[in-house]
Amino acid sequence: MDTQFLQDNWMLLALALASGAMLAWNFIGGSLSGVEQADTLKATRLYNDDALVLDVREDKEYTAGHIPKARHIPLGQLAGRLQELDKFKGKPILVACRSGQRSARACGMLKKAGFETVYNLAGGIIAWERANLPVTKK
Repeated sequence: MDTQFLQDNWMLLALALASGAMLAWNFIGGSLSGVEQADTLKATRLYNDDALVLDVREDKEYTAGHIPKARHIPLGQLAGRLQELDKFKGKPILVACRSGQRSARACGMLKKAGFETVYNLAGGIIAWERANLPVTKK
């Protein structure tokens, strides 16, 4: 390997390594937290098997369209409203937001509070809609 190239392009190399590390953390971090990612196929199976769907988006986002039968608790209110979900501690919970970021945080909160089987909807409602899965405004 040409060391001169590495010396001349050390910033590009650092950027590539940082990007790779962030990508790896997305996969490893979720596994370490005990939260499983559910793609739309797995999410559909969970939905059909009567898992609780928890939507943690803000009110305007939720009313614009959500997964049918989803329970709505915005992420900012979740910590104070966990007791509303106590009866679901032993049931699978599929958590959704717009893109999967807020729902990942919500999944961490649920796991910490003792919820056994928590899934993050990978890609969020965006992925759900792209897969032409049902959305309601009711």
